[in-house]
Order: sequence, then C-alpha cells, then structure tokens
Amino acid sequence: MNRISIGCILVCTMFVFFTTSCKHDPVIPEKPDDPGTGNNCHPDTVYFQHEIMPLLLSSCGLAGCHDPGTASDGVIIRDYASVMQTAGVRAGRPDKSDLYEAITEHDPSKRMPPPPRPRLSDEQIAKIRRWIEQGAKNNQCSSNNCDTLVVSFAQQIRPVINTHCLGCHSGAAPSGGIALGSHAQIAQAASTGRLLGSMRHEAGYSPMPQGGNKLNDCTILQFKKWIENGSPDN
Repeated sequence: MNRISIGCILVCTMFVFFTTSCKHDPVIPEKPDDPGTGNNCHPDTVYFQHEIMPLLLSSCGLAGCHDPGTASDGVIIRDYASVMQTAGVRAGRPDKSDLYEAITEHDPSKRMPPPPRPRLSDEQIAKIRRWIEQGAKNNQCSSNNCDTLVVSFAQQIRPVINTHCLGCHSGAAPSGGIALGSHAQIAQAASTGRLLGSMRHEAGYSPMPQGGNKLNDCTILQFKKWIENGSPDN
C-alpha cells in the first residue's frame, strides 16, 4: 500500500473519531406540565375534598349528630378516613353503602339528615352517588381560573351555599336563626355583613363553614364582588 493510501486512511479515521466523539444532542426545552389554564378539575368527576366533605360536614357532621363527640350510631363525619371507616361506604357500590342508604331513606326516623333538617336535594344525592360509583376516592383538584368580573348568583354563589351552608341554615329551625334557603335570605345575611364576616373568620363572627376549613380566597372574593354589586339574583 503506498503512502498516499495510508495517509488517506489515517485522515478519514481521525475525522470520524473527532466528529463522533464531539457530537452533542440538541437541547430540547421541557414541556410544561399544564400548558393551558392550569385547571385540572374534570367536569365529570366528583371531588371529595371540594364537594362531598363540605356537604357531609354541613348536613351530618354536626354537634349532636355525627361529630366526633357525639358519633351517633358509631358514625363520625369529620374527614375522609372517618367517613370511610364508619359510614359504611363501599367503593363502586352506592346501593350497598350505608351512607347512601341513609340519605335516600324514606322513613323520617331513619333518614339522614334527620328531621327537622331538610332532606338532601336530588342534585346533592346524585353527586354522592356518583362519587361512590367513581370509586369513593379521596380526591381533589385545583383551578387557576378565578372569574370575579361577572359573578353570578346561580353559577358561583348558590352552589357554595348549597354545599357548605344549607345543611345548617335551612329548614324549620336553622342554626343561629339564620336561613339561607332563598336568594332573599342570602342577600339579607350579606347586607348585614354577617355572611362575609363569617366566611372570612373575622372577629365577632362565628367562623363558617362550621367544623370545616375556611373557603379559598377566590370563593371569598367572588362573594365580596357579588355583594358589592348589590347581591343580584342573576
């Protein structure tokens, strides 16, 4: 083999070595976990921490009923663990769950919540059923969407009252003599400052929801905007 051929082989070998050993993969930016709105709340999913627990606390987990101090019939409604351990919830089987049987009972002496508290609404019962059907999970979601430009009584205010307050503040003997069953009653409580003061846990007001966590900042701000706009029935 002549010198030219050997030289060509050496040059080619060195070229291949340096080009392959010094090659870098392109830098690809990481894809954000949520490139959209930041909302992971699925409209077809019932979330225990946001929908079921507040409803059970305001309807059943009250003093003299199913709070830890009373524990009527051994049932305690305080958190997910107590609900699952004592309320006879069978994941995926609402018709075999004691909790669902109690809220759909037609006999007033066995129904929960008991008289004189009103029966849960069909919508609330359907929500509890759907939660059990979906596996009775201890789930929650978060949303970065907080619309305070146009606050609707029907869309934002009424659902919060129904879930967090109506169990105590309805029927023939509402807690504290404050009924929140109608728009007029809610607007009246708002006009005195009592509604917002309780939601904010301000001094001089009973913190609400009773026995539950303080409502999130977005919800409180929506109530504030609705009240500032005259508490409309919109």
